[in-house]
Amino acid sequence: MYCSGCGQALAPGQGLCPQCGRAAVAPVPQMPGFQFQLETYAGKIKALSVVWFIYAGFSLLVGFLGLAFAKAALSGAFPWMHGPWAHQPWANGGVPPFWFGPAILHLAWVFLILRAILALAAAWGLMERAPWGRIVAIVAAFLNLLKFPFGTALGIWTLVVLLGYRNTTLYQQLPE
Repeated sequence: MYCSGCGQALAPGQGLCPQCGRAAVAPVPQMPGFQFQLETYAGKIKALSVVWFIYAGFSLLVGFLGLAFAKAALSGAFPWMHGPWAHQPWANGGVPPFWFGPAILHLAWVFLILRAILALAAAWGLMERAPWGRIVAIVAAFLNLLKFPFGTALGIWTLVVLLGYRNTTLYQQLPE
């Protein structure tokens, strides 16, 4: 510790400076350094990455089950379902053509696969701490905001952790 007036070195516990007589000022407690902040932020990124992996698997599983059920329902596998696509082709001008239901299902499969790939890419990029991983995760977060409740929660958490000047700086400092 040093005197704030003259710069004289003071012994620990010494109340007055022997050179100028000024009272010694108590040392300021150390604040957590940049390394501590970086390690804390790295833990948050790892947890976020693991949750993105879990979300990708969960959404793929639920989507697969839902689309398999929809395909069975549209093909007439359930006798109690009498929907417009179950057994009727184009009729009375009000029912869509017979190819419409399967086309919608194929489009849903494509969206399901693309969403799962995007979530897996976000998870992998964050896990590897790649520069592109942050961007992919932000895009995936914005696209998942409307997937209530899990997608919304994950999207908000991702945006809070990854956006902002401080978080951008911390992410850039993470070792790959």
